[in-house]
Amino acid sequence: MKLHELSDNEGAAKKRMRVGRGPGSGKGKMGGRGIKGQKSRSGVAIKGYEGGQMPIYQRLPKRGFNNINAKRYSVVNLGLVAKFIDAGKLDAGAEITEDALVAAGVIKRKRDGVRLLAKGDFGHKATFAVTGASKGAVEAVEKAGGSVTTTAPAATAAE
Repeated sequence: MKLHELSDNEGAAKKRMRVGRGPGSGKGKMGGRGIKGQKSRSGVAIKGYEGGQMPIYQRLPKRGFNNINAKRYSVVNLGLVAKFIDAGKLDAGAEITEDALVAAGVIKRKRDGVRLLAKGDFGHKATFAVTGASKGAVEAVEKAGGSVTTTAPAATAAE
């Protein structure tokens, strides 16, 4: 095989349409843009334009605020953790950390940390090391004979 013998597979590379190259090309004269008007000319930018009427995105009221510095936590319910312990995917004897929860498949990713919530029944003696936990979750774990240690998220430069 030589370099000049190499070629793409059939149909892998589509030839681009050359517009405005005569009537025989099928896209001659006006190149498929129609006759006159703003869209036939170059430099068109009419995404939100409504013919002079006030566009919908300007007519609707703006409310609220999205905090770009807000912490987004992965939440874990105690009932789900109990299911994973019963299934043998989590070891209640060892400390249950955020990494252990990800490895077992309880959560997909840690994000800015993991918060433990009290939804569901929990009856295992387990120790948790997570970023945060609700009062109900801490009470439920301690009632079952376990403990919860929370680590505050690392302070950002803005604080």
